[in-house]
Amino acid sequence: MDNIRFIFWEGLKVLTLVLLGLLAAKSVASLGQSEPGMAPKRFSIVKGGLYCLILTLVVLGAIYAGNDIAAEVYHWTSQANLEHSQPTRAYDNAVRAVRVRPGNLRYWRQVVLAKIGLHQFESALDDRPAFEFLTKGSLDEEDAYRFILCDFHLGRYDSVVRAAQQLIDQNPRYAAPYILQGLSETALGKYDQAEKAFLAVLQIYPNHQAAVEGLAHTYFLWGKRSAAMGVLTETARYAFPPEARKRFEDLKAIYAQ
Repeated sequence: MDNIRFIFWEGLKVLTLVLLGLLAAKSVASLGQSEPGMAPKRFSIVKGGLYCLILTLVVLGAIYAGNDIAAEVYHWTSQANLEHSQPTRAYDNAVRAVRVRPGNLRYWRQVVLAKIGLHQFESALDDRPAFEFLTKGSLDEEDAYRFILCDFHLGRYDSVVRAAQQLIDQNPRYAAPYILQGLSETALGKYDQAEKAFLAVLQIYPNHQAAVEGLAHTYFLWGKRSAAMGVLTETARYAFPPEARKRFEDLKAIYAQ
């Protein structure tokens, strides 16, 4: 849908530019009829100057529209690169898009996604000021989540817990920050807090695979092996894809040892 919208508006811009250029040129061409008393030499200079002005404006408009198209093509290419597991190429193309249009938040978002794909978590966090500037300090919850994810991969678990709780307060039904909070609490050895985070997700989404695995692993590390097995056994009551079922069986085999 975004691609279709972009093509429509860029096509409209180009069409408008062409029409305005033609109308302006036609108006200049009719100046000889509206100013019959003007000296021929002076008229030629004025007319030539107006044509140059129209040409300059058309060229500048074409360059602007061309930059929009170039940036969007870089963005689309970067998305395709990520889909084909080519994070280095995705990063290069995303950076090109940002250089052409640094004020477009979508292009910055693609840079961060590529950096996460490259495991450049610290570098991704360096881009946060650009997001805060473009959003006037009000980050989208998914953008905020990605920065929390970077902190998680960098082992900054206390920071993750605080930031995740802020996202949860803003949207209690957003499952992703609960998972990061639970995993971080587990890493910090705060198993009771991790349990609460995972259970909070499962109360809303009882077939959330990450929450099931997180809770089972927390119980296992907590020394509650039977509780871990119970969580995995309980999944039989809910719909899960075959690959999730296999994963649960593999975990049960590990916890049973």
